[in-house]
Amino acid sequence: MEMEGESELELLQRYRRDRRVLLNFMLSGSLIKKVILPPGAVSLDDVDLDQVSVDYVLNCVKKGEMLELSEAIRDYHDGSEFPFMTNGGSSDDFFLVTNHELSGSPPRRAPPPVPLVAPSTIISSLSKSEFVDEDMVSNSEPSMPDTSSNVDFLARRSMSQAESFSSIQAKELTVDDIEDFEDDDDLEEVDSRRVSRRMPNDASDLVAVLPSFSTGVTDDDLRETSFEILLACAGASGGLIVPSKEKKKEKKPSRLLKKLGRSKTENVGAEPQRAPGLVGLLETMRVQMEISEAMDIRTRQGLLNSLAGKAGKRMDTLLVPLELLCCISRTEFPDKKAYIRWQKRQLNMLEEGLINHPVVGFGESGRKSNEVRILLAKIEESEFLPGNTGELQRSECLKSLRDVANTLAERAARGDLTGEVCHWADGYHLNVRLYEKLLLSVYDILDEGKLTEEVEEILELLKSTWRILGITETIHYTCYAWVLFRQYVITSEKGMLQHAIEQLKRIPLKEQRGPQERLHLKSLQSKIECETGSQSTSFLQAFLGPIQKWADRQLADYHLHFSEDSHKMENIATVAMVSRRLLVEESESSTTINDQEQIESFVNSSIKSVFARTLHAVDTNSETVHEHPLTLLAEQIKKLLKKETTLFVPILSQWYPQALVVSTSLIHRLYGIKLKPFLDGAEHLTEDIVSVFPAAHSLEQYILGLLTSTFGGEVSETYCKKLGRYQIESLSGTLVMRWVNAQLQRIQNWVERAIQQERWDPISPQQRHGTSIVEVYRIVEETVDQFFALKVPMGSGELSSLCRGIDNAFQGYANLIVANLASKEDLMPPVPILTRYRKEAGIKAFVKKELLDHQKIPEERKSSEISVLPTPVLCVQLNTLHYAVSHLGKLEDSISECWLKKKPTEKFTKKTLDEKSKSFSQRNTFEGSRKDFNAAIDRICEYTGTKIVFCELREPFIDNLYKPSVSQTRLEALIEPLDLALNLLCAIIMEPLRDRLVTSLLQASIDGLVRVLLDGGPSRIFSQSDAKLFEEDLDILKEFFISGGDGLPRGVVENLVSRARHIVQLHGYETRELIEDVKSASGLELHGGRSKLGTDAKTLLRILCHRGDSEASQFVKKQFKIPKSAF
Repeated sequence: MEMEGESELELLQRYRRDRRVLLNFMLSGSLIKKVILPPGAVSLDDVDLDQVSVDYVLNCVKKGEMLELSEAIRDYHDGSEFPFMTNGGSSDDFFLVTNHELSGSPPRRAPPPVPLVAPSTIISSLSKSEFVDEDMVSNSEPSMPDTSSNVDFLARRSMSQAESFSSIQAKELTVDDIEDFEDDDDLEEVDSRRVSRRMPNDASDLVAVLPSFSTGVTDDDLRETSFEILLACAGASGGLIVPSKEKKKEKKPSRLLKKLGRSKTENVGAEPQRAPGLVGLLETMRVQMEISEAMDIRTRQGLLNSLAGKAGKRMDTLLVPLELLCCISRTEFPDKKAYIRWQKRQLNMLEEGLINHPVVGFGESGRKSNEVRILLAKIEESEFLPGNTGELQRSECLKSLRDVANTLAERAARGDLTGEVCHWADGYHLNVRLYEKLLLSVYDILDEGKLTEEVEEILELLKSTWRILGITETIHYTCYAWVLFRQYVITSEKGMLQHAIEQLKRIPLKEQRGPQERLHLKSLQSKIECETGSQSTSFLQAFLGPIQKWADRQLADYHLHFSEDSHKMENIATVAMVSRRLLVEESESSTTINDQEQIESFVNSSIKSVFARTLHAVDTNSETVHEHPLTLLAEQIKKLLKKETTLFVPILSQWYPQALVVSTSLIHRLYGIKLKPFLDGAEHLTEDIVSVFPAAHSLEQYILGLLTSTFGGEVSETYCKKLGRYQIESLSGTLVMRWVNAQLQRIQNWVERAIQQERWDPISPQQRHGTSIVEVYRIVEETVDQFFALKVPMGSGELSSLCRGIDNAFQGYANLIVANLASKEDLMPPVPILTRYRKEAGIKAFVKKELLDHQKIPEERKSSEISVLPTPVLCVQLNTLHYAVSHLGKLEDSISECWLKKKPTEKFTKKTLDEKSKSFSQRNTFEGSRKDFNAAIDRICEYTGTKIVFCELREPFIDNLYKPSVSQTRLEALIEPLDLALNLLCAIIMEPLRDRLVTSLLQASIDGLVRVLLDGGPSRIFSQSDAKLFEEDLDILKEFFISGGDGLPRGVVENLVSRARHIVQLHGYETRELIEDVKSASGLELHGGRSKLGTDAKTLLRILCHRGDSEASQFVKKQFKIPKSAF
């Protein structure tokens, strides 16, 4: 048998393969004018060719019409409801859709001849297949069957599992058959019910782990037998009434009248309401279980007859199949074939229930079990014996079978539970199969996804069968949960799942069961043959095991099965965990994993599956969207994590609070495996790195954020430490630093080139700075923009390095501007040698050692050796430096703002954003540049003032002021050239720098005046009376720079003039006072003090050298050996 099954399967697979090849050839070639895809399909790959009718396609090819695949699919499904017919003319070709071995021995006589009559309209309307015209059949030659139709048939057979076929032979309709027509199986009722039912799902992977029936008992056999048992139990309570056929016929209009075209309301009364009580409930059960009225009446009558002459005998203690065999005769069936089928079912039930799968051992009854098998075979054989011989053998065998079967049935097994020693069947798996069929009646015949309104009444009625079938509370709840859950799998109705969960939760745990029930359930074992040999299975394992495995398979890829319905997932998880708890208690195995480990396995399995699908989808789409696969993968994983945390984790956390840790850690690790080769090959910033690094870093930060927000505090920190961090920020920082160093070198080169090309011409009257600083800022801002445009992760160290480099570039710019400026000393003429008044005789060439260094005159430098920049150039440089300083703040603000926008992703790291960004939120980023720019401004201002006074105004100021006498050459003559120089400065210099530059000019003027008063040379002789003139000149100079309030602030001018004013005041003292102060100052200076006049000895000495009287000359000659003037 196994070899035949395998060959049949191979043949079926070959037919399906050839069928697909044929369809592919016709659809992809030029045979069809145009192929119209069904809605939702993009290409032929989206169409299941197994559901496309080959006949429909061939007709389109023959007619040259367009092919609508939706119509071809509809034609295929419509044809699957009809029995297969060939279009050939040969009457010798046929196909078997049933197992002929289960139909008994072949008939020993020839069938009666079939009358050749023209088909009537009645038969045409009743038949579902087309008739072929008799003349055409007789005139046509035999032809081969249509292979495409065969292929369609085999494909349908492969796709429809556990589908039963019934063959209805068309025969001539006579008046005598009309009554039987009404009493046969109500085909119209079945047909209308089939139409109303929804398209079922495949539940082939949800099968109870029970041994198969060796006698070939089918689902229909179980259904019919279970109804017979139900009637027996109803009869025990006195509710078994045999309705008359006339009452049955009044319940609904005649099918024959409907086929003849009569109206539904014509001569037909209203359908009566359901009879009250047990009678009406049994009628509902009959309809629900699809039992024909004829069988119902036959079984009721047989059960009632079985109690005749048995006073005090309860109907539910009878051996139902045996009693029906004895009390129902062949004459009560429309034909012998129906009777043989019915008898075969009863015999199979006796064999399965008493012999094949006993719960209680036979013991001394082992011999009787063999007798039962022999008697059953003889009863079946008697139907094919001639005449009275067969009847006699059947009667004797039934009598003997009654004695032997009752002995086997009375083996004590469930007496303590059921209250009865006698039970009609011993194999528990047959009992639960029968009870399962009874439970299936709770569904609404119009909608199999809902329970019927009478469900509570039906369940209460089914309790009456518990005694016969040995059903306990645990067995009932288990079977009912199994039936409901399997119906949910078939219909996908959420209500069924809720009912199944309720029944699963009602199954009592082991400690909640009584000792007798625990003992009984322990005895319910069945052996299943598997690849590893025979395996013993308990009752709970047989039914709850498949439920748990089915739920586990769904949860093992919950992203696939529950992506749109988290409530459904919660229910399935409840089913899995409740079933698991019951099975773990049943197995008592120490190696069983706990609930948390089971949830963890679900998470690991589903995450790996969805990651593999995501990876495949990314590889497919990356080329079309022109993105790096790792970037797309990170984005998709982030979406996956969002769905994980919002939909799935709250459900899984009910049994495992750390489910989020498991899922996020696994996703982090799986993505890290794909990311590592890319990180290992990263050496420079490329487009791929700029694309992948931010996505990967964002994903990691998102995972860290989930853990932190969910667990918080030290717990989340512990979980975060366990993650194998990608170290993207560290690697990215290294690559960014390489990029920063290259950019800084570029900036430095640009600065040097900009200075070299600078001509120091104002850009415009409004923009009076040089072009070089604009270019430098442009390249710096471009670099900063490019830095922040890098979407790669980076820390504050990279930004600090960039800012330090820019700061150094600005400092270099400032230094390059002042590098060519001459020093202040180089611009000033040499200080003349000190001499005394001429009237003193004798010139001493020697001086005291302490004055040698001071009196050394530096060598004169030629003016050609000093490069003196023009005043406009100096003003443009000052404006340029001011531009540089004023724009530093804007640059700092821009960098700080960009940094604050870039770094919020770092909020899950140890350092906060405020700590990392603190150095960039204040204006100290370019402090070095700011100091250097201001120092350069001061240097140029000082240089400009010194240049004007000591170079441009040297002759009228330094060389000729107060020559030959003070009264002849006054300071007032210098006001005009100073005014011209000041106007030139103010015309070019920017307003914020005006006071600084004018102050430098004032300072230089004061230095020049002090130079004249103290180091005027041999040709300048002053008297005590000149001090008043000096005071007037000093006031003139002061008021010039104050300019009536439009110039420098008076306080600033007074502070600068105070030094010269003090020297002027010293010129007003008498020579004797000056000499005395010099003498006292010489001693005080040794102790760090000052003279009475508030100055040092060197200043007093210079005043005495310029004093035009003999007393001063004699003093400096005697004390300091100062030579006499040559003039």
